[in-house]
Amino acid sequence: MPVPALAWVLAASLWAFAPETGFAPPGIARATVSGRITDAATGDPLTGARVLISGQTTSVLSGDGGEYSFILPGDGWDGREVEVRAELAGYQSVARTVRLSGATTRVDLALAPGSDRVMHEAAFRAQYGLPAPPPSPAGRPQAVQEAVGIDAARRVSEAARAQVSARGGIARPRPDFNTESYAHIEEFGFRGVEDNPLSTFAIDVDRASYSNMRRFIDRGMSPPIDAIRIEELVNYFTYDYPSPKGAHPLSITTEVGRAPWQPEHRLLRIGIQGRDIAAAELPASNLVFLIDVSGSMQPSDKLPLLKSSLRLLVAQMRPADRVAIVVYAGHAGLALPPTSGENRSEILFAIDRLEAGGSTAGGAGLRLAYEVAREHFSREGNNRVILASDGDFNVGPSSDAEMVRLIEKERESGVFLSVLGFGTGNLQDSKMEQLANHGNGSYAYIDSEREAAKVLVSEFAGTLFTIAGDVKLQVEFNPREVRAYRLIGYENRALRAEDFADDRKDAGELGAGHTVTALYEIVPAGIDGPDVADTPPLRYRGRADVTGRAASGELGFVQLRYRRPDDSKSVLLQQAFLDRGGSGSGDMRFAASVAAFGMLLRESEHVGDFSLGDVLELARGSLGDDEEGYRREFVRLVRETRVQGLLKR
Repeated sequence: MPVPALAWVLAASLWAFAPETGFAPPGIARATVSGRITDAATGDPLTGARVLISGQTTSVLSGDGGEYSFILPGDGWDGREVEVRAELAGYQSVARTVRLSGATTRVDLALAPGSDRVMHEAAFRAQYGLPAPPPSPAGRPQAVQEAVGIDAARRVSEAARAQVSARGGIARPRPDFNTESYAHIEEFGFRGVEDNPLSTFAIDVDRASYSNMRRFIDRGMSPPIDAIRIEELVNYFTYDYPSPKGAHPLSITTEVGRAPWQPEHRLLRIGIQGRDIAAAELPASNLVFLIDVSGSMQPSDKLPLLKSSLRLLVAQMRPADRVAIVVYAGHAGLALPPTSGENRSEILFAIDRLEAGGSTAGGAGLRLAYEVAREHFSREGNNRVILASDGDFNVGPSSDAEMVRLIEKERESGVFLSVLGFGTGNLQDSKMEQLANHGNGSYAYIDSEREAAKVLVSEFAGTLFTIAGDVKLQVEFNPREVRAYRLIGYENRALRAEDFADDRKDAGELGAGHTVTALYEIVPAGIDGPDVADTPPLRYRGRADVTGRAASGELGFVQLRYRRPDDSKSVLLQQAFLDRGGSGSGDMRFAASVAAFGMLLRESEHVGDFSLGDVLELARGSLGDDEEGYRREFVRLVRETRVQGLLKR
């Protein structure tokens, strides 16, 4: 590329971030094309449409309301003609030539559904065994209003393209249409306290299940049962826990209230709050982006959205931070050597050049990424590989066991792994969660630029900087006060009682400012409840053999172990908890509404007669301040689930 052209592209990349960074290249005037992308048939906004302008090397995606904004570099735009094009899988692309006028020119574009949209939707529903979309309520547009056909077609993209049989015209999905993978979850049942007084598990700060669940509901589909991990739904939201005081980087809060779905039962909430660290005080980061550029990443909700997400992260980088980019598709390569955050234009230019194509050599990419991270290891800093992919590792040494061994070995060197999942059709959720768990990192699913901003901007410190490692919780219940209990969620984080004090046992990590919430449903002593499995009488301990502390009125005792990042020995925190009556705080009631929604989505037997209407009432009455609007969005998702009839009850 000629030097003047290269300089122009770099300037364009920098100027795109001028509002966030305060940087404006000398002599560059502001010229903006903005507008709204809608469905031509219904007028509904389309999210995730790719907008391009002739002569530009970058593109933007339309937001939640279909709005987009494209900043043009340089001056002399007033009066010039440009072509504005919008593309979205499942729709016919549309282009319009316009003459720019003034600082901002508005260009609204309406996309007509493609001829294969119905087949996209039918194939997707057939894959999951889902019924046809229900009729729309009176006064509301048909399924498109509920984002059924539109977004299903868009997200499934070319992977969902159907072929029509020559005989009978039957729509048939391609064999590789949907290969999404979710690990089976066996929900916890009630355990009797007499025989099982201890409950032990590792914390989980992942939130991927929530945004993945939102993807399905926004497209008029009920999520697969095993895509719902209730603890991740609950932990998607922050709660008002007290900040840590003293030497410990975290605090513990307990509260007991009413279990809304079973009024005779009680609900225990355990909250952990990590110490917040100002961005300016964070240690320097040594980051390696490991980016999947295989052919499966071509749709707009994959590589294009991934690139937009990484640009948001780059905007947060400081001169002391370094970032490298490793790509893999057929083979792995270094797309950007470790580069200071001060050279933001170089990083943005490298991101802009990424294109999808080829097969996926995930194992080779991981090895190269770790090698680059080790070569530029920062002893006092945050060393992390960030894997961004749909998880489709399909070429080369890529067995789950081999991947896990590699990641476990590398984490001992101090290089952790975080995972960002993208896309629809072949999302390997189970594999990506496993890789993050073994890499001492978190797993997030990015379904929109708004979610990318939440994960990589609002929660930047917690996502990338660990303040406490191998965090484990153990709860001992008092048999005089509690008959039985069950942990809600955390099924894949369960530990043996003896693992709690074993510092060799890996557990979850807590990031700066992160909160973690765990819920237990409790059957009080003297209350008839669900059957619990009995074990034969113990030889050396009778049922009445309890200590004097059992008469204290305590419901139980919480113990937490964590390890400071630079220590090998764990630290122990302990706290008893009581039941002071009442229904619980607003935060607790909201957490309960999210858990109840998760149980309904999982068709749990434990949710009783509790309905979506009950969830709505409970959530609406406990929204609190909700400055960022995430709780109101949850109410919308529950309402849409109810309106669209996505659940059997």
